[in-house]
Amino acid sequence: MATDIKAPTFPESVSEGTVATWHKKVGDSVERDELLVEIETDKVVLEVVAPEAGTLSDINIEEGKTCESEQVLGTLGAASEGKQSEKKSEPSASDDGEGKDKSQSDSGKESADSKPAASGKTHDVKAPSFPESVQEGTVASWAKKPGESVKRDEIIAEIETDKVVLEVVAPADGTLSEIHVEEGGVVESEALLAVFSEGGGGSEGASAESADDQDPASGADNDEQDAKVDGKILAPAARKMAAENDLDVSKIEGTGKGGRVLKEDVQKALKDGSAKKSAPADSGAKTPKAAATPSPAVEGDRPEQRVPMSRLRQTIAKRLVQAQQTAAMLTTYNEVDMTAVMSLRSQYKDTFQKAHDVKLGFMGFFVKAATEALKRFPDVNASIDGTDIVYHGYQDIGVAVSTPRGLVVPVLRDTDSMKLADVEKAIGDFGQRGKQGKLGIEDMQGGTFTITNGGIFGSLMSTPILNPPQTAILGMHKIQERPMAVNGKVEIRPMMYLAVSYDHRMIDGKDAVQFLVAIKSLLEDPARLLLDI
Repeated sequence: MATDIKAPTFPESVSEGTVATWHKKVGDSVERDELLVEIETDKVVLEVVAPEAGTLSDINIEEGKTCESEQVLGTLGAASEGKQSEKKSEPSASDDGEGKDKSQSDSGKESADSKPAASGKTHDVKAPSFPESVQEGTVASWAKKPGESVKRDEIIAEIETDKVVLEVVAPADGTLSEIHVEEGGVVESEALLAVFSEGGGGSEGASAESADDQDPASGADNDEQDAKVDGKILAPAARKMAAENDLDVSKIEGTGKGGRVLKEDVQKALKDGSAKKSAPADSGAKTPKAAATPSPAVEGDRPEQRVPMSRLRQTIAKRLVQAQQTAAMLTTYNEVDMTAVMSLRSQYKDTFQKAHDVKLGFMGFFVKAATEALKRFPDVNASIDGTDIVYHGYQDIGVAVSTPRGLVVPVLRDTDSMKLADVEKAIGDFGQRGKQGKLGIEDMQGGTFTITNGGIFGSLMSTPILNPPQTAILGMHKIQERPMAVNGKVEIRPMMYLAVSYDHRMIDGKDAVQFLVAIKSLLEDPARLLLDI
């Protein structure tokens, strides 16, 4: 009996997704809960697994095509059907073998007669079908060189668009014959990228790899092979930066999922100088590749280097500017005396950890204080939808979390009903899953208010940018000891600047100021926020 393979139910904020990769082809047997296909949305990648064991009998939506929520992607047949179809197809393949070998020999491919396993047909490797909103992409990196053997579904290229990085995988086991678009080249949807020869992944691939290992002529190629031997996988931006700065990839420690080297890892290596090449011969070998960059560094006392902005960074810049241009954004500031919170935290941190098995941090106090203030000022908790104002009868607070891939904002649901320990546990879980790349789209959708903490990076004061369609965001900063006038005397107090950016179309200045004052009052008298110990 056939079973439909459906796309997951998308959240309201996601209208459609793109089928990024099919991990099985028609006729392949599949185990229950085995990964079948990945769907890429504008926020995360969703995995679709097999609902039961069987055989993939049909694919309705090819890679690169868009799909809607719960749309049928393919069909899963019974396991017996797959075995029967395989048995039927095997004789026909062998029967056609002679004819194919003869036609190939007639066209000048004599090697097909002596090596049937390595004489498979060729495939055009094309760029994925881009969504309507994406006009073109840039070939960020090639994971394989011409002549290298490739396994089926192994990544051979990455294409960077203004929204996501798309992976191009091998259609079968074989060899990458030739590359038509080099790294940095601009391609359109379904453009020809390379030519792939099926079935040459055996002895030919092994000989190609051994030849590469034994050939000392190209220092750049050897560097790439060493990185692969060490198990290094580079993100596109990281690969570009490492090449442009002539770094030894094997010396860079990857902090991404599965040890993936990220842009932040390369930046860190650049800063501390830990990935510099020891032998001058390596840098000499890299000279031809460095000369191929858009604008090489200018030698001398005042060096400069011009590097194209990545499409992802261009999109981030565009959206930040768009948020400022769309909303009538204004920021109000205040400062809070953290003496009481720090004293309470110091007094009860051990008891709190024993009772709830989690450390007592500062963020929990701010989340609970913001929740209470949002209840008092519903305009701050509202959002704008076109010409409508949506008032939310609940408080869902997004907390900015730093991950190896960048800043993400997972959402705490119904914070009014959460205890302080629940908040701390949830934030700790967000941070852990963020580092592992396991935060899902359901963790980051929605939210009625956002808190961001630049203080952990040393920021003393900043102006946070709104997270549309929300109408306000709270910015925390570094706790700094400063002389303060207290009851006519000068005392040194731990002070923190707070900033609330708000949309003046929705929130009046009086409400924004009073909202921030309410948070300040609650933090300076934290006894009203129950510790539940």
